[in-house]
Amino acid sequence: MDLLNTLVEKGLRRELPTREEALAVLATSDDELLDVVAAAGKVRRQWFGRRVKLNYLVNLKSGLCPEDCSYCSQRLGSKAEILKYTWLKPEEASQAAAAGVAGGAKRVCLVASGRGPTDRDVERVGKTIAAIKEQNEGVEVCACLGLLADGQAEKLRDAGADAYNHNLNTSEATYGAITKTHTYADRVDTVQKAHAAGLSACSGLIAGMGESDEDLVDVVYSLRELDSDSVPVNFLIPFEGTPLAKEWNLTPQRCLRILAMVRFVCPDVEVRIAGGREVHLRSMQPLALNIANSIFLGDYLTSEGQAGQADLDMIADAGFEVEGAGTTTLPAHRSEVTAGGGCGSHAGGGASVCGSGGAAEAEGAGCGSACGGCSGHAQEAPAPAQAAPAQAEAGEVRPDLVAVRRRGAGTDLAPNA
Repeated sequence: MDLLNTLVEKGLRRELPTREEALAVLATSDDELLDVVAAAGKVRRQWFGRRVKLNYLVNLKSGLCPEDCSYCSQRLGSKAEILKYTWLKPEEASQAAAAGVAGGAKRVCLVASGRGPTDRDVERVGKTIAAIKEQNEGVEVCACLGLLADGQAEKLRDAGADAYNHNLNTSEATYGAITKTHTYADRVDTVQKAHAAGLSACSGLIAGMGESDEDLVDVVYSLRELDSDSVPVNFLIPFEGTPLAKEWNLTPQRCLRILAMVRFVCPDVEVRIAGGREVHLRSMQPLALNIANSIFLGDYLTSEGQAGQADLDMIADAGFEVEGAGTTTLPAHRSEVTAGGGCGSHAGGGASVCGSGGAAEAEGAGCGSACGGCSGHAQEAPAPAQAAPAQAEAGEVRPDLVAVRRRGAGTDLAPNA
């Protein structure tokens, strides 16, 4: 179809599609879906080949957040039964990170619940970064700590952080309906602070919160304007005990269209399938790898993903390869490659960083960025799917197909400890 040919040509030239073209991608039919995926795949392969970057999460501090983000299981007043614990010690975090790196992860994402870090918190995270990098040579570290005050991004950079994650989540027009305790402008400001400090800016969205197609296009255009190196695409995990617990609005086909639209608007950045991929993409996850070039390995903040080995098998079976530590993630025009073989930063940035970072877990991090990732599978979890009694009609949402599994359920231990 002419639309897809136009979008491929624009993607190969890094040219911004029109809003009408982006909206048209979301409006394509199921009969056109494979054509949409194939077209987005041409753009993905142009800039990233068949490489898949693996990211691994270490949840430094969980629960008891003062913010009221409606999607988040750690929010103020949340009734979700999740693990709650204070800061992990640097050696505990380093041990958890090592498990992810051993599984093939190139980047470790450090997440902490809360509105934003104090200067003491930044120093604490700096020690954790040092411990992780001392034990894991060449690993990239992304911090996701919430809203940043002046000077904190620079301190994180000096401590060895490569990137900072803070998601916009939804459009400016609808942000006030999702969160009242901070603003959309606050989020933009934090991304800009990270960018200005020379950190690789990672910022993405959460789909499935009841937003319109126009909202999705708005937030993705804003992310392109912010020049984020990485755009994590999260699919809402409707956690019991949160205001959005009943928002089951996504089908696998819808998720693929959203990913394709993001790829066309942001052709040469790292597009990551983040929180909720197992719940909403389900058996179509391998197809999504033709669009996105990055995933998290295993679990998320407060919910379980599929086993890490299943992720590795999926990548191999789909004909993709895990991106090696010595490979630059971003295309040459977006990166400054250092002798250490890091990822890349914007021109003028000091550190060798990568367009990755803690992508958002759709059910949310208390930091307001909602990072998703993995810290291993200490226990085998039961199968999440329940057999559906009847065939769903075309386009019908079936929340009964997957049960959300809480991470660490039935234990009193921090999952990363």
